[in-house]
Amino acid sequence: MFKKIAIISVLTAFFTGCASVPMESDDKASKLKEYASPKDGSAGLYIYRTFGPGTALKKDIWLNDECVGQSAPNVFFYKEVPGDTEYKVSTESEFSPNDLMLQAKSGENYFIEQYIKMGVFVGGADLKLVSTEEGKRDLAELKLAKAGECSK
Repeated sequence: MFKKIAIISVLTAFFTGCASVPMESDDKASKLKEYASPKDGSAGLYIYRTFGPGTALKKDIWLNDECVGQSAPNVFFYKEVPGDTEYKVSTESEFSPNDLMLQAKSGENYFIEQYIKMGVFVGGADLKLVSTEEGKRDLAELKLAKAGECSK
């Protein structure tokens, strides 16, 4: 009986509700959606999450072990970072962080999608690098989240 209740509770939390995070202004988001080239010697990272399973879950995103922020459905973050450098983008998952290694070249923008996946007890998260075209298409309807607030 306990097992059934636990499964139902997890599935309900995973598929219902909607997490919210602090947001930036629409003007700031619109400016970033112009996708200007990063300043000299820098690369731009768009890290985002679309709508999908796990809407009640907020998941931390980290860049080289420093908090970027907590994601929720339909939000993105933007970080301008020194170019020609390797970065570790991480997200929390059910049992351990999932990492994406990225060699960021100066003058380039990169699009990294965070997505929720089923877990044993709660939903986990993972990251993937997507094409510029896919990233711009996905970001079209997303809102800019405020950076810097992680749960850990």
